[in-house]
Amino acid sequence: MAIWQGRPKRKSSGGRLRLARKKRKFEVGREKQFTHVGARKVKMYRTKGANSKARLLTVDSANVVDPKTKAIKKVKILTVKSNPSNPNYVQRNIMTKGATVMTDLGEAVITSRCGQDGVVNAILLATGEKPSA
Repeated sequence: MAIWQGRPKRKSSGGRLRLARKKRKFEVGREKQFTHVGARKVKMYRTKGANSKARLLTVDSANVVDPKTKAIKKVKILTVKSNPSNPNYVQRNIMTKGATVMTDLGEAVITSRCGQDGVVNAILLATGEKPSA
């Protein structure tokens, strides 16, 4: 069965929704493919209007901003330290937006959506600082 991102069959009250039309191709979703730590591998997707999205499957570097010096450096990602979206992602080294990763410069929080943007952008954390949610 395909992943469908259209209207549900039930109202929020639990009553039945009588749909006025069938499913449409633009409502079909895609399976999740996570971004892991490793050699860079990208998968391109065609989206509506012949646009494209770049989904990162594996990546080993990130563009990290140092908030004190305002300098941007491309640094190597060592491991995933924490991930608020799912604690299991830490063991599997899966990166999502909001995940804290260990880099050569120190801990950084990912600010980009790796599965949609095709790039990993992060902000360097000061030592002892907690990521703001």
